[in-house]
Amino acid sequence: MTEPSMLDITTVISVEDAVLPFDIKPLGVRGRVVRLGGILDDILGRHDYPMAASAVLAEAVALVAMFGAMLKFDGKFILQTSTDGPVSMLVADFVSPDQIRGYARVDTDALARLEATGGVTAQSVIGNGHLAMTVDQGEDMERYQGIVGLNNASLVDAAHDYFRQSEQIPTLLRLASGPLVGRAGQQDKWRAGAIMIQHLPEDGGISPMQVYSGDDPSGNGEPEVDEDDNWRKAKLLLETAEDHELIDPLLSSERVLYRLFHEDGVTVYPELKLKRYCSCSADRLKGILATMPDDDKAHMAEDGNIDVKCEFCSASYRFDADEILNAE
Repeated sequence: MTEPSMLDITTVISVEDAVLPFDIKPLGVRGRVVRLGGILDDILGRHDYPMAASAVLAEAVALVAMFGAMLKFDGKFILQTSTDGPVSMLVADFVSPDQIRGYARVDTDALARLEATGGVTAQSVIGNGHLAMTVDQGEDMERYQGIVGLNNASLVDAAHDYFRQSEQIPTLLRLASGPLVGRAGQQDKWRAGAIMIQHLPEDGGISPMQVYSGDDPSGNGEPEVDEDDNWRKAKLLLETAEDHELIDPLLSSERVLYRLFHEDGVTVYPELKLKRYCSCSADRLKGILATMPDDDKAHMAEDGNIDVKCEFCSASYRFDADEILNAE
């Protein structure tokens, strides 16, 4: 088993598409760094999303990697938005121990109109609605779902609300996404990065993973938190992190952490390498078609075939319409 290690200025270990846990013991802080490269580029490259839609989906995938990596059992963490904006739905999920995927539902005409006004922001692209975060522990196990509002708020704002309401532990997130720009000015190869820190009270307090075990210690409302000097310091340091540092492929996660927190000493733990996945298959889609009303299946038939496209990976499947319509 790989041992944790203290960072120094020579440390360059991590690779992209990974989650790196760390703690800063003198400050009573623990956290994680997510860096996405090839996986994210693969997810976005399977669709022809406008840039603004790709950016918010990239953030959603980075967040689900961050939260999913916190699961301490076999299960699934699902992040889903439902809003009135041009990107009316974002779906990203993490299947333990290391698989992620995501897709967006985009009204390209509405997004083009928004871009024409010059008012494109993460908040305006998503719009108003809600964000649901669901922990699925498998069959015969209770699901836990936390829902927070998305009213003129970013995904990071909503995530902070989620931690205040559901986990009641002081948390700060930094999140960035964007395409790399080549020498010719062409935008290519999407990346996303995120850093989360959490303050661990000296008396133990509420475990940030109790809620994932089906316990709900939150009650109603938000907790009152007396911030100590260590937590204030950790927050101030993290807030100096710049977006380009979180997505720079030449800057390792360890180097980012060292720049931010070297004064107090950072301990890193074995990183979790991520994989892109999709659960679609011909047999699975046949099963879904079998549950649909006959009129709907007949409406889908064209030239003797029923064509289905996976929303996550854009894989196309073709079925014989007679076989589907006459299946018992």
